[in-house]
Amino acid sequence: MSEINAIYYPELIYPERTIGQRTFDFSRQVAVMAIINRTPDSFHDRGRTFALDKALIAVENALVHGADWLDIGGVPFAPGPPVSVEEEIDRVVPVVEGARSRTDAVISVETYRPEVARAAFAAGADVLNNTSGLHDPALADVVAEAGATLIITHSLADPRTPYPRPQYDDVVTEVAEFLRQRVALAEKHGVPADRIVIDPGHDLNKNTYHSLELTRRLPEIAQIGYPMLVAVSNKDFIGETLKRDQQDRIEGTIATLVVSILSGARIVRVHDVTEAKQAVNMVESILGWRPPAYVRHNLV
Repeated sequence: MSEINAIYYPELIYPERTIGQRTFDFSRQVAVMAIINRTPDSFHDRGRTFALDKALIAVENALVHGADWLDIGGVPFAPGPPVSVEEEIDRVVPVVEGARSRTDAVISVETYRPEVARAAFAAGADVLNNTSGLHDPALADVVAEAGATLIITHSLADPRTPYPRPQYDDVVTEVAEFLRQRVALAEKHGVPADRIVIDPGHDLNKNTYHSLELTRRLPEIAQIGYPMLVAVSNKDFIGETLKRDQQDRIEGTIATLVVSILSGARIVRVHDVTEAKQAVNMVESILGWRPPAYVRHNLV
């Protein structure tokens, strides 16, 4: 019988990272990032946490259920009505301030605007989560000035613009090359290697076949050497694969998270913190990274 090693352990650049007030060893640890959307048109929660009080309740719930990281956004990636810089700041800064007063968990802000990133850092954020792939190099300057961490995500479209029928000769090879180039750009602008995270950008200007291929070949992205984030929670490639509506994708999400962790992902961005945290902890224990909470079975 041939032996198949189904677990990929990437050789990471600086696996031990201090991000904000938390320290992670990504050689043997997975961080759970909770999504906090202060938007009226997010693809999953559809504005349920748009009101400030609802957003802060979502922060508290995420923390109670074990989130290591809070990702706060005021404008979705997808095309939609314009949102001014001032309005985006008004949406995200109070949530960052409220979260910072409650926790030492990592706080990131998802934005494509340098002005918003700067305001979020001043309010207590630790990380810029940039889904536009550093379309504006000034974003890297702001991160470098703040001494913050930067998440670089693969995408092709300009922010908030359509990109119909994306085409790739080899989606994984092209995503990996894009990420390498944008990492080099970030470093040129002063962001050190130990403050960079990469994200292949499932579903961002990709169809379902592309996202499935990315998931199947995630080790090729992880081997770039920076901690890899995956943002697969409830996404359309899961819904289309399983024929499940937006609110009925938790099982597919958990399966995809587990495969992603075994393929090298070390940060998972999720809507459903309770279920994701349990899945992550179970995988960590199976891999020998985390002891069981207790052991009684067959000991008496």
